[in-house]
Amino acid sequence: MARASAVHLVNLDLNLLVVLRELLRERNVTRAAARLGVTQPAVSASLARLRRHFDDDLLVRSGNGYVLSPLAAQLTDQVEAICGATERLFGTGHDFDPGVSGREFTVFMADYTIEVLGSRLSALLAEQAPGVQLHVRLVREAFARDIGGTIRLIDGLVAPPASRFDLPDVRSVELFTERWVCVVDAANPHVTGDELSLAQLAEMTWVAPFQPDRGFAPAAPMSRQLVLFGIQPRIRVRVESYQAVPHFVAGTDRVALLQERLARRVAPRLGLRVLPCPGDPDPIVERFWWHTDYDGDPAHRWFREVLVSLAAGI
Repeated sequence: MARASAVHLVNLDLNLLVVLRELLRERNVTRAAARLGVTQPAVSASLARLRRHFDDDLLVRSGNGYVLSPLAAQLTDQVEAICGATERLFGTGHDFDPGVSGREFTVFMADYTIEVLGSRLSALLAEQAPGVQLHVRLVREAFARDIGGTIRLIDGLVAPPASRFDLPDVRSVELFTERWVCVVDAANPHVTGDELSLAQLAEMTWVAPFQPDRGFAPAAPMSRQLVLFGIQPRIRVRVESYQAVPHFVAGTDRVALLQERLARRVAPRLGLRVLPCPGDPDPIVERFWWHTDYDGDPAHRWFREVLVSLAAGI
């Protein structure tokens, strides 16, 4: 069986994987060709081969552009993971010069982490590693189902500690810590003082990021905190984004727990009050997690050091 699989791989043109990745990203033959540095006819020919191989159009005409077919949408994550892992495999063991490298780093982050680190990381890469590519993917619930398998196909994940990361082949380094705060609308008639009690929190209606206690790693700290408070939140709005939370608190009697840095940035614009969180909440510890396969990769080591250095300056 192993020999048959190897023979099958030998007969494949693995360059098609790179073309497929750019086609799925750009949904446009001309733009994909420009990114690859080849001619449009060459990419069109590769697309025709891919269509024959998968027996699927992959890119489907819609108006003046193209959309992904259902199969192409299904292939997107697989192609990204395979191409990223292949690039890291063949880059391992070589010297890494960020000033001339075209290496791509794929990192999973929550939108809150992007708010805190994104602009700093972007500016540093533009200055020190102008050819390096960064692919930031928002953490989704599907990722949590197979962390052990997925994390070895990406460069890493920024997230607080969770039991699902307690694997022998997963390592981490601390980036920064954060505090929980409560956010309420400035005109909320039920909140008149400068503090909220646990009893008040238990009576109020909530906005919650993601689904508490459904095994979604980024939500775990909030879920744990509410359990420690002994609160079963009456959730009225659930969103799949930390940055969306304050928008659904504004103008209502609802409450939410939010990371302090994010809360203080958006509160003036949305007319919110930021209040201390009662009950002596645990700090949020954001860490960078990666698979031990990349311990010896000079490029990966450089990227880890960049993240740690940036986080130290927050």
